[in-house]
Amino acid sequence: MTAIKHALQRDIFTPNDERLLSIVNVCKAGKKKRNCFLCATVTTERPVQVNVVKVKKSDKGDFYKRQTAWALRDLAVVDAKDAVKENPEFDLHFDKVYKWVASSTVEKNTFISCIWKLNQRYLRKKIDFINVSSQLLEESVPSGENQSVAGGDEEAVDEYQELNAREEQDIEIMMEGCEYAISNAEAFAEKLSRELQVLDGANIQSIMASEKQVNILMKLLDEALKEVDQIELKLSSYEEMLQSVKEQMDQISESNHLIHLSNTNNVKLLSEIEFLVNHMDLAKGHIKALQEGDLTSSRGIEACTNAADALLQCMNVALHPGHDMLHAVKQQQQRFSDLREQFARRLASHLNSVFVQQGHDQSSTLAQHSAELTLPNHHPFHRDLLRYAKLMEWLKNTDYGKYEGLTKNYMDYLSRLYEREIKDFFEVAKIKMTGTTREGKKFATLPRKESAVKQETESLHGSSGKLTGSTSSLNKLSVQSSGNRRSQSSSLLDMGNMSASDLDVADRTKFDKIFEQVLSELEPLCLAEQDFISKFFKLQQHQSTSGTTTNEVEEMDGAALSRSYTSGVPQTVSSEKDMIRQMMTKIFRCIEPELNNLIALGDKIDSFNSLYMLVKMSHHVWTAQNVDPASFLSTTLGNVLVTVKRNFDKCISNQMKQMDEVKISKKSKVGILPFVAEFEEFAALAESIFKNAERRGDLDKAYIKLIRAVFVSVEKVANESQKTPRDVVMMENFHHIFATLSRLKISCLEAEKKEAKQKYTDHLQSYVIYSLGQPLEKLNHFFEGVEARVAQGIREEEVSYQLAFNKQELRKVIKEYPGKEVKKGLDNLYKKVDKHLCEEENLLQVVWHSMQDEFIRQYKHFEGLIARCYPGSGITMEFTIQDILDYCSSIAQSH
Repeated sequence: MTAIKHALQRDIFTPNDERLLSIVNVCKAGKKKRNCFLCATVTTERPVQVNVVKVKKSDKGDFYKRQTAWALRDLAVVDAKDAVKENPEFDLHFDKVYKWVASSTVEKNTFISCIWKLNQRYLRKKIDFINVSSQLLEESVPSGENQSVAGGDEEAVDEYQELNAREEQDIEIMMEGCEYAISNAEAFAEKLSRELQVLDGANIQSIMASEKQVNILMKLLDEALKEVDQIELKLSSYEEMLQSVKEQMDQISESNHLIHLSNTNNVKLLSEIEFLVNHMDLAKGHIKALQEGDLTSSRGIEACTNAADALLQCMNVALHPGHDMLHAVKQQQQRFSDLREQFARRLASHLNSVFVQQGHDQSSTLAQHSAELTLPNHHPFHRDLLRYAKLMEWLKNTDYGKYEGLTKNYMDYLSRLYEREIKDFFEVAKIKMTGTTREGKKFATLPRKESAVKQETESLHGSSGKLTGSTSSLNKLSVQSSGNRRSQSSSLLDMGNMSASDLDVADRTKFDKIFEQVLSELEPLCLAEQDFISKFFKLQQHQSTSGTTTNEVEEMDGAALSRSYTSGVPQTVSSEKDMIRQMMTKIFRCIEPELNNLIALGDKIDSFNSLYMLVKMSHHVWTAQNVDPASFLSTTLGNVLVTVKRNFDKCISNQMKQMDEVKISKKSKVGILPFVAEFEEFAALAESIFKNAERRGDLDKAYIKLIRAVFVSVEKVANESQKTPRDVVMMENFHHIFATLSRLKISCLEAEKKEAKQKYTDHLQSYVIYSLGQPLEKLNHFFEGVEARVAQGIREEEVSYQLAFNKQELRKVIKEYPGKEVKKGLDNLYKKVDKHLCEEENLLQVVWHSMQDEFIRQYKHFEGLIARCYPGSGITMEFTIQDILDYCSSIAQSH
């Protein structure tokens, strides 16, 4: 081990200026044994650094290499595992725990002892040595022959002192004077000893010689001590004097602190008083305005508004903690509460009287509007009340109970006022609707008394809504002749016994203008009132992005429309918007029933009025929704639109029902069916009304339903007709339908137009073939026999050899049809066709021309059979195609 130690010192530590103090041969615990050395070293330079170095033998040779070094100051714990039993294992706790197994317990103990000594000498750090024998942890170990190498080395290190330059120079001089010192060390040492004794003796003699000076020095020291005692006595007296001064200064300091604290408190108190005075002091002018201010003049209202705002600021001031416990603050707050209560009561009383007075003054102006279809203007009333808007906001923030009471009173007074105005307005509208016709004749006017008007409008509202006017009594029509069909299709109006022929375009235009005037008067009235309520009562109204659009209404049935417009706006609207809608609903609660009664009256006068009402109402709903889809006006008009849409649907349903119930005369020809003509009238009217309208989709759906019902009813009447052939009924009516659709150019009915044309063409051909029949009957029978023989397989040129179909038989049959007989038969046929067709549709020449073409076709067919079956016989008909054309032209001209 000594050789290894010297080798490590030489090869590893000396080049690094380190000295090796202790070494232990170890291996890692629990692994394959690969021995290495743990070395305790110190540096030769100061300050001294103590390290634990791990040295390992190189795999490529017999030399050692430095692998890892830890500073001893980083060592936290040394664990020897067992303090009693010999155990080579031990742990060193650096940044982590390193477990080692020494080659022997002695080496382990020597290494741990060296670590303890180095810690005590250089670090003085508290390293925990656990499970270590107390014998190893001693400050000093006696020197002797059995002392360990590590201990001896450590003491040698402690006793060693490096020579300085002067000491080296003295030693060199000494050794130069004793040349034999190197060869005879003992003689040199004896010489040095003798010289040292001489020097010690000289020192003693020098000390003995200086005893007198020592005595003088001691005497001086005694005198100095006496002086010190005197100084200490003076210092004590000074200290006592300073102690009293210190006490006085402490008292002065404490007094200054109390003065400063008092000043600070006074400043804070002044600040609090100023805060209360500045924020809770109401000017006398404001108090006078609240108690006696004039609420009728603009200047007085402004003064009261400023005073009310100042009072509200004083009452809402954020008091500091503890202010509310002050008696003066409580008194001031109570005073403010009394002022607020007094002014709120005075303001509410005044505004209630304003509501009553304004309502009374407004009612006096109703007379000038009684004869005109206009509603009174409430703008002056709103303008006067808006002066109190800020006071209403103040009342809302300070006394919500009185604010709510004013809101209720306003709704009560204004609802009665608006109810009188609106009922009179609608009564005038009803009188104008039913009062004058184009000739200047008048219907029986509705009673002017409110109860009678209400009873009448309720009866109208509950009416069945059957189609009146030109389509009201189709079930009573009888088809007689084209000349008197129009007169038989009329009926009497329920009010005034006026014929439907008098309800022309001018009458319907008058109704349209009246209805538009009603809606145009109601719309600004509702919007102005809603805007006033929002501003006066300080309620927020913002436009909502949701709501049911007009296009969406087109896709809904009646129930869905009702749910949509009664719900109005989404359920997430604010309470203030709900309040606006509730106030408007109460104030204008009579608008919706009055509108419904007016709509019922218009529907009763003429069911076609529902077309006008649907277009106008849809336009106004669309306009109202663009302004505010959640407003009362939008909701109310939407609800009324549902009623109008139902009346429109009922009008269409009644027309379809009357088509289904139509009866025809068994004694007269049918001609153009009444409901076909009425569909033409309806379509022409609807196209003029719905031009550029928002509700075009509803009309297109109605067109589809009506045209299909017309088609079905025409088929039904044609099948039931006894006087007029079925093909004639179908041909004439579908020709009329096709002409109507071609003229009106209704895009949604293009398919039905093509279908009507096809039906007309098919039934025209069918009627021509059926009516023409076989004008050359015997000749037809003969050639049918010829075709039958050919069908049986006989060649065409061999048919003439058949006994029944030879040339003689053919000539005999041809002689029976000279030109005169043919013309007579065609004349009878023309009369028959003329009897079947109606003059109104003017299809006689078309049918006659088609029959002419069919007869010529048959003629050519017969000539072809003669040429093929009787070739070279020279047999021909006794009349030519030109004769047929002349006959037909002559017959047509004669009739």
